Amino acid sequence: MSHLEIIQAPIAKEIEGFNVYFKAQFTSNVELLNSALSYVSESVGKMMRPMLVLLVAKSLGNVSDRAFAAASAMELLHSASLLHDDVIDESNMRRGRPSLNTAYNNNIAVLTGDFLFSQALASAAETGDLRIIKELAKLGKELSSGEVMQVELEQNGSYSEDNYFKVIYNKTASLFVCSTLCAVYSVGGKDEYASAFTKYGESVGICFQIKDDIFDYFSNDVGKPTGSDMREGKITLPALHVLNNSCNPLLVPIREKISNGVSLDENEIKSLIEISVEEGGVEYANSCIQKYRTAAIEALPPDIAPDVKDALVAYIDYVISRDK
Repeated sequence: MSHLEIIQAPIAKEIEGFNVYFKAQFTSNVELLNSALSYVSESVGKMMRPMLVLLVAKSLGNVSDRAFAAASAMELLHSASLLHDDVIDESNMRRGRPSLNTAYNNNIAVLTGDFLFSQALASAAETGDLRIIKELAKLGKELSSGEVMQVELEQNGSYSEDNYFKVIYNKTASLFVCSTLCAVYSVGGKDEYASAFTKYGESVGICFQIKDDIFDYFSNDVGKPTGSDMREGKITLPALHVLNNSCNPLLVPIREKISNGVSLDENEIKSLIEISVEEGGVEYANSCIQKYRTAAIEALPPDIAPDVKDALVAYIDYVISRDK
């Protein structure tokens, strides 16, 4: 069985029920908005975070409508943030197709994002659990803070690993932490389970983002060209490692530019990518992924059902082994 098949096996019926529930959230009584919502719903991806909610809830009890509502609220909030990100970044593509701001326009993209934020609040309210509502509110703040922090670091010319991990926690790992906590709360799980799954979710989220960043150093089919992060001023872990540890003289002018918040030109981007690959930057990033994989697996409670535990191990292995 593939990793994805192992992940889905214990929650096959629950996934079907959730998909029906989630699809119903993308409707309005305004024709143009309904069209935009339909466009977004057609490219929501593999639903990895909702599946995580369902798996964690299943590991501790029955998956209820409360879990559906929590998973829906979290994914709606994420979808809304991506629409706004595409406008801010002036992105033309999202998951291999024109982004909403390209297919329609910036105004429609922002307003559709606002609608989905509101729909996320409605789904959160349906859980009737103040803890879940608070976690989702916290998630919204963390996602925004991560984006602003990244802009601030680019302007300040910072390229420390500590700052990198702070940004990716807010931008990505927070989504996985929210998923696991909302799942635990949806079944009335004990604090010890909340703590264990928080560690699992954080580790998975960090692996997810490091893996995503590594794609930028090779030709791939994830919808962004090699070096696109650097063109946007983002210096990710493989490059950070060589910038902070290599004595290569070619890095001297690159460090100076980054420290002064000056954009790199195409030749410098190409050079930084090549040095990051040749001098162990990508290898170092992969070693960090393995460290967090171990942490995630060790965090899993020992008393959960074996098939669900296998699925949760397969979940992080899928994150690590994916090619897009």
